[in-house]
This record gives sequence, C-alpha cells and structure tokens, in this order.
Amino acid sequence: MHWRDEGLILGGRKFGESGLILDVLTRTRGRRSGLVYGGASRKKRGQYEPGNSIDLSWSGRLEEQLGRFDVAEASRQRASRLLDLPDALAAVASVCALLRGVTNEGDHAASSIYEATVLLLDALEDSDVWPALYVRWELGLLSALGFGLDLEACAISGANDGLTHVSPRTGRAVRGSEAEDYVDRLFALPAFLWDPTAPATHQDIASGLELTGFFIERRLFHTVQRDMPEARRRLAARLSRSP
Repeated sequence: MHWRDEGLILGGRKFGESGLILDVLTRTRGRRSGLVYGGASRKKRGQYEPGNSIDLSWSGRLEEQLGRFDVAEASRQRASRLLDLPDALAAVASVCALLRGVTNEGDHAASSIYEATVLLLDALEDSDVWPALYVRWELGLLSALGFGLDLEACAISGANDGLTHVSPRTGRAVRGSEAEDYVDRLFALPAFLWDPTAPATHQDIASGLELTGFFIERRLFHTVQRDMPEARRRLAARLSRSP
C-alpha cells in the first residue's frame, strides 16, 4: 500500500542506530506513524523537530501496520525560527503533546483540526496574536473530538449576549446575573471566546486556559486514564504569570 500527504511533526523516537519512528498529524489521514531510515542522524534530525511541516509518502504491507515514511525536506521549519521565543516554543510543545495524547493512530477525525493547527503554529512569531488564538485552538480541539463547549447562548435564559461564565458540569455558557446563587462554582468565560470583536487581556488568556484546561483534562485525558501533559501545564504557567 502507498499514499502521499502533508503533515505536521508531533514527535518521534529513535529506532536502531539511526532510524526514527516519526509521529505526524496529516492533512487527510489523521495521526500516523512511520519509520524514517536515517532520520535520527545528525545531518537530518533538525528537519524532524516537532512543529515542522513536511511532505511525505507512506508505504507498507497493511494500513494498520507500521510502515515507512519517505520524507522530502521540511516545507516549513518552525522550531528553528522560534529559538529566541521561549513562550512560543512552549506553545509548540503543548500543541504536539496534546495531539499525541488525545488522538489515535489512523483516526481520520483528527485531520479536522489540521488547518487550525497550521494557522496557530504560523502565528507564533506574533506574541500579540497567538495566545488568544491558542485558547481558541484548544476549544477547537475539544469540538473536533466530540466534546465541544456550548458557548452560543445562556443555558438559563437563552440570551446570546452578556455571557460571563461556563458550567463545569455541562460545558454550557451562562450569564452570571442569571446564576447568582452559584456563580462562584462556575468558570469565567472571557468575552473574546464568544464575541470576535472583544479584546483578549492577559487575565482573559489566563481564564481561557483555565477553562479549556479543565475540560481537556476531564473529557479527553481522564476518560483514557491519562494525566494532562506537562508541556501543557508549563505553557499555562508561563502565560498566566503577571506581564
């Protein structure tokens, strides 16, 4: 069997003397793994850094077995461009760790988040833009895997404006004024997550990460008895520090 696609490198592990088992999110075939002969060599390993884009072809006897990747030069080497941007590098690590943790080999549904992931990674050199985009990406990840939050209207009144909180039980938005008796048990909902014209302050980013982190951990990782990746915890800590 044989197919070609483009993909984002999520990580890899050494195989034998110089081989590399590469883990990628492909545009059309979900998350896939393959063996790259010589991929761990000093000459080639730089192009296989997580977050880089590659054009690849896969060949193997059966679709469900580990096959071989033939990889052209990385079409976009992002990691090397972010060496002086530690927060952006932390975002790359978090994105890759989350995708590796919650997607399965050969699950084509994972490709629905591919374009949004490329958009996010390409924005990481703009520190004024990407933190808000990252929070939206995590919301998109939840939705792509069937666990999206309902932020369209207040769960109590049905109003679609003035939304301020999210229920940790249902994942639905509410107006704080409609839930005064238990508002302290709800997550803050930053306005930029439901109003595209609203700015995203530093506190909004922190609140957004707390919100998405709770549901990613509860709905994606706890269900498969895994912990939230440390890379994601580190990113949240970095972005939640006082500016």
